[in-house]
Amino acid sequence: MINKGVSRLGAFFLYLMSLLPFWFIYLISDVVFFVIYYIVGYRRKVVQENLRNSFPEKTEEERRIIEKKYFKYLADLTVETVKMITVSKSAICKRFIATNPEVLDSYLEQGRSVITALGHYGNWEMSNLRLSIHTDKKLIVVYKPLTNDIFDKFFISMRSRFGSVMVAMKNIARVVVQHRHEVTITALVADQTPVQHEATYFTTFMNQPTAFFLGIEKLAKLTNPVVIFCDVQCVKRGHYTCTFIPLTESPKETTPYEITASYIKYLEIMIKREPQYWLWSHRRWKFKPEDKN
Repeated sequence: MINKGVSRLGAFFLYLMSLLPFWFIYLISDVVFFVIYYIVGYRRKVVQENLRNSFPEKTEEERRIIEKKYFKYLADLTVETVKMITVSKSAICKRFIATNPEVLDSYLEQGRSVITALGHYGNWEMSNLRLSIHTDKKLIVVYKPLTNDIFDKFFISMRSRFGSVMVAMKNIARVVVQHRHEVTITALVADQTPVQHEATYFTTFMNQPTAFFLGIEKLAKLTNPVVIFCDVQCVKRGHYTCTFIPLTESPKETTPYEITASYIKYLEIMIKREPQYWLWSHRRWKFKPEDKN
């Protein structure tokens, strides 16, 4: 009961914080950055190791600059995510703009379902909210449930505010098949680390052997939707653009790993362009191919 009470109090605090204007939450972000970077040193060794392995061609000073920029953005991302709890549609539309919405719209108008493939880059929570505002088609968002039931329900409520259907990762294949006769959009963030015993596909990503989920590919071959990569750019603080890049219109005709490789290619281009906006504090490289033996 105590833990549930604390969780409810925490969720209520986040709700109150979300009511603050953007300019004020960025003042909070500045404080959060100072605390996590200079005082707590949150996962700095993890970030430094990830950057060192990913960018061996850069100097130590260049990597240090990326590291500091990353933690500044991580603080922004944290407060922006809280703001999503009560943010208005107009604010979302102002802050997250598709550069070529006609690419997505043309497929939907043709009666084609779409999988949008994202990365943990920029504000992916805002991206999904913006997508649900953009279209009247059913938006299915794949998510990983939180272990805390109170916060899990709280964030599901946030993510589904504008009509998104939240589906746990383990159930997504069944749900996609159920909706195969409808025109839908399925949003999937696919660059997290798979469980070690489920890692079957390794490739070179950011200069090192990396395991990837095959979720996009497996889902695409079930119902043959168009697969589109979402290329996100951070224009300025709290403002983003997204460019839709079609990866394939005929998933069932692709060779094994072709869709996954295409996704990884564009993900890497996006990260290298401005690396500070990717989730470097995640332990992305927990194991290597030889650990599978």
